[in-house]
Amino acid sequence: MTAQNKESEATQHRVEVLIASGDLVEACALVEDLHASDLADVIERLGESAQLTFLAALPIGSASEALTEMDVGDERANLLSRLNPERGAQLIAALADDDAADLIGELNQKSQRAILEKLTDEAAGELIDLLQYNEDSAGGLMTTDLVSVVSTVTASEALNLVRIKGREVEDFYTVFVVDRIGRLMGTVRLDDLVIANPEEQIEGLVEEPVAIIYPEEDQELVGRLIGRYNLASIPVVSVTGILLGRITFDDVIDVIEAEQTEDILRLAGVTDDEDLRHTWAESVRARLPWLVLNLVTASLAASVILVYEDVIDQVITLAFLAPIIAAMGGSSGTQSLAITIRRLTVEGPRGAGGLVIKELLIGLVIGGVLGLGIAGIALLVPDGNTRLGLVVMLAMWGNQVVAGFAGAFVPATLDRMGVDPSVASSVFVHTLTDLCGFFLLLGLASKLLLGG
Repeated sequence: MTAQNKESEATQHRVEVLIASGDLVEACALVEDLHASDLADVIERLGESAQLTFLAALPIGSASEALTEMDVGDERANLLSRLNPERGAQLIAALADDDAADLIGELNQKSQRAILEKLTDEAAGELIDLLQYNEDSAGGLMTTDLVSVVSTVTASEALNLVRIKGREVEDFYTVFVVDRIGRLMGTVRLDDLVIANPEEQIEGLVEEPVAIIYPEEDQELVGRLIGRYNLASIPVVSVTGILLGRITFDDVIDVIEAEQTEDILRLAGVTDDEDLRHTWAESVRARLPWLVLNLVTASLAASVILVYEDVIDQVITLAFLAPIIAAMGGSSGTQSLAITIRRLTVEGPRGAGGLVIKELLIGLVIGGVLGLGIAGIALLVPDGNTRLGLVVMLAMWGNQVVAGFAGAFVPATLDRMGVDPSVASSVFVHTLTDLCGFFLLLGLASKLLLGG
């Protein structure tokens, strides 16, 4: 155990003791220097009653930031809903509107109304506007807190406006320039604004935005754009070009982590309904449907063996070689699948056709090498011969080509159809490689070895 872990456990134990003894002032003082993420860990490890007591006693700023750092889900929503509405409203009001909307959005309608009623009309209205967007969309990520100036002002006037608005906006990186009706014209760099002639019109300093996003777009696209162009923030605009808000890179980091975790779970055949903290019974319910589907598809692939039962009876060595060819096809298909899904996640559907051709060529080369390898193995087994070596080489080669093609074509096709490729691709690819592996090996053996 590291020194940091020991210190964390000691703090945790001390907080629990202080809360149990009713010394909430000392408990709050003990954690006042902790980062919000570390404080969130402390709160999450407390019992339900202690969580509620501690969160109610903490300073508003510390409590609200810790709440946003807690894992998204029922636990923090339940904790917020159990606070009295006045305290809940205080915590929400202390947050940036995007974080506040995320928290409010996790509550049931009754709890939402109770807290919104305690906010000012302006604050409640802003949150209601943000709540209209899907939580996985750009609108669900954006904040309406930004610094913008009208294009008709001078550089001097713009600087004064930036000074005033900048005091109210958290972590602003860009000054947005809009026209009189609020349509985004572009951005202006702070250093250009500072060194500009004070009487120069701000319109002359405007740079076109590198990228924009519409509020209905998926959050994955936001991550791709910010990563591709190395942006600190990206403007969110309506279809008519009205500036609605901005999304900053720190919000996207959480999105990328969540999306990658979701893709990894789905690629393994685990749905995103399964939380990493589920009980064993909840995990069984989440995983079992996918495993049943895998059982059905695996049975379909294995049925090829029944069709060629006579071939296996006459060349028993094929029973040893068939699983190797199928397994290698599955491994190559998984590699191709992972690369393709990653490319689709980072770059989107563009270039998918080229990726399929690339994986097909890779399968041809790898298949040739592995085919020669398994042909050598076939010559070493009892009753091995040249014709058996040729059969297994062609079967391995063909199945590797199928694996490369399927590993790229299946997810690209599903993505084009609007289906998440990480959900179903692995089932289709593994079934196809098993089916083709068995069929190629046993079919070729019946023709070339037995003359059937």
